[in-house]
This record gives sequence, C-alpha cells and structure tokens, in this order.
Amino acid sequence: MKPIYSAFLNDEDGAITVDFVVLTAAICTLGLVVVQTFSGGTTDLANDIELAMDDVELP
Repeated sequence: MKPIYSAFLNDEDGAITVDFVVLTAAICTLGLVVVQTFSGGTTDLANDIELAMDDVELP
C-alpha cells in the first residue's frame, strides 16, 4: 500500500491544470475590477458628449 501512496504523492500530471485554473480566475477577476472601476467614468463621459452634441446648431 505504501508504494501506491508514494506514487500518488509524486504524480504531477494534473498540476498544470490547477495552475491554469488559478491564472484564469485571476485574469477574470482583474477584468471585472477594471470594468467596475471605469464604468462610472465612461457613463459620465458619454452623457457629457451627448449634452455637447445637443448644443451644436446645424446650418
């Protein structure tokens, strides 16, 4: 039984999958944080542009 347990502990076949799952979760979290941070500013900017375009008089 001990050789099977030892072989199981030394097996690294699934380790890269765990690394990519953690990396993907970190990238998704970073993306969500960026969107949440800048979404208010872009909405305000879009509203300012709309108001400026409403004030333009066409000939």
